[in-house]
Order: sequence, then C-alpha cells, then structure tokens
Amino acid sequence: MHAEAFTFVAQAAQTHGAAGPVYEIGSRNINGSVRPIFTGLPYLGIDLTSGPGVDIVADAAGYDPRRRGDAFDPATVVCCEVLEHAPHAEAIVRQACEVLMPGGLLIITVATHGRTPHSAVDGGPVRDGEFYRNVALVDLARWMNDACVRVISAEVVPARGDLYVVGRKAA
Repeated sequence: MHAEAFTFVAQAAQTHGAAGPVYEIGSRNINGSVRPIFTGLPYLGIDLTSGPGVDIVADAAGYDPRRRGDAFDPATVVCCEVLEHAPHAEAIVRQACEVLMPGGLLIITVATHGRTPHSAVDGGPVRDGEFYRNVALVDLARWMNDACVRVISAEVVPARGDLYVVGRKAA
C-alpha cells in the first residue's frame, strides 16, 4: 500500500469515527498495512492468499465474518487496493456492505483511471492471466448505493490514479 492510501485511511478513520470490530478485505501485507491504525480494536483480516496480516483465507465476495463462532460483527470495513484486481469487485462491495453493522463505516481505496496496471502479487507488472482494471467513482458509488451504503466522502487524485471513498450504512 502506498503512503497516500495509508494516510487517507488514517484520516478517514479519525474524521468519521471508525469503531471496532474492524474487518479488512485484502489484508495480506505486501507493502504496508492499515492494521496499526486500528490498534486496540478487534480486527479480522481476510485475503485470497495466506501471508502476513491474513487471519482467514477466503474470498470476500462470499465470506461473512458474522458467522464466526465469536460473532464478529464489523462496525468498520476497510478494503484497500483490492477492487482493481477483482473480476467480481461489485460482489465484494455488496458483501462488505451486507456484513457492515447499521451505522457502520466503509473505507475503500482503489486504483482508478490514470494508475498504471500492477500485479496483486507483488505490485510489479500484471502477470499472464491476472485480472486488472481501474475502477471509476461512478461505478463504485453505484455499487455502494445499491447495497444501501451512502457515500459520505469521495476523492479522486488523477495524478496518482487514486480513488478514496468513505461510506456509512444507514442506522
């Protein structure tokens, strides 16, 4: 994760009152993690691949942390630099919104137009057979709205190809 995305998540968490439990989609630490932002809060990180920062190996499009034995009910869902690598990004957003408790906060960072395609494996060039697409704000906002999470903040940084969005689920 690049420094600007980390800074956005930290500011969004503080500004919008992120609370725990925190559920992170795409938690494998490839080049940084947002987990330290939420120190002291119950935290669950999932990813398609095991590695540092991954508590559960699962596909976020279908995984429901509320079905765990410890009844993990996320007040904050964080999804950083994942959706551009997911052929089923809309399903991931829909599921993230579904598991988020009423009044909860959804924080997303994603590559948008202007970002050079990059691999989910190591940030280098996209590998043969690997999916990649930049995500437009209009699409992400529609996916969230369709899943009953209202966008409360959105920022596009064209020079870096960054899209930062915060949403809140109705109470």
